[in-house]
Parts: sequence; C-alpha cells; structure tokens
Amino acid sequence: MTDPRTILTQARQGPVPADWRVFTKKRGKVSGFLRGTSDDPNPLLVITPEGAIEYKDERKPLTIINFYELAGMTLQATARTTSDSSFATLSVWVDLHYGDGTKTKWRSASFADNLQAIQGFIEAYGAHKALQGRY
Repeated sequence: MTDPRTILTQARQGPVPADWRVFTKKRGKVSGFLRGTSDDPNPLLVITPEGAIEYKDERKPLTIINFYELAGMTLQATARTTSDSSFATLSVWVDLHYGDGTKTKWRSASFADNLQAIQGFIEAYGAHKALQGRY
C-alpha cells in the first residue's frame, strides 16, 4: 500500500485517481473548539483499490486497513427502536477477518452513519478480491 499520509495529502489537494472514493466533511467550529481540534484538517476517509485510510483528528492515530491482509469481511447491523416511536436507529459496521485468524470491527470514526462510505468500502474490497483471483 502506498504511504497513507501521501494518500491523504493527495486526496486533500486533488485530483485523485478515478478508482478512489473520498469522503470528507467540515469540522464544526463549536465542536472543534470544545474538543481542541479546530485547527486540525477536516475528517477524511479515502478508499483505494488497496485499502482504506481514515483521518479523524490529530489526537487519534490514522485508521489504516490494508486489503491484502484480509481474508474476508462481513457486513453487520443492529436496529434499536423505542416503544414511543416508529423510527429505528440503525447501527452498521463491518467485521474484518484477517488471514491470521483474528477479527476486528471496522466502523468509520467520522462517517459511521454514511452508508455510501460503507458501501464504497465493501465494493472496493470486492473488486480487490476479484483482481487477486480470490473469490
């Protein structure tokens, strides 16, 4: 995988390769001030054919997922409702299964509710597997 910081810099400055998916959002001024992150760059999730890199803020380490290390992944979801509402709260994540038998849970730190980001992540991994000949 290309250096994660290089990928983030290219995604911030643009243009990016057509097979990258880039998700960003503006950091709220009030929440950024209260958390001490107002001077940090905006959150950024970059999904490439080789993996995903996520920057939340300077206080958190980068989240780096290298598709070459994965043996598979499973989409997971739970829904919660309350008795006084007809609405459900959906929580979605991806279980990552590594070649060494370990399993971790991936849920974007900044884009957890962005279903397009989750879909893009799963699609990129599927394309990676197909290109590697591992179905």
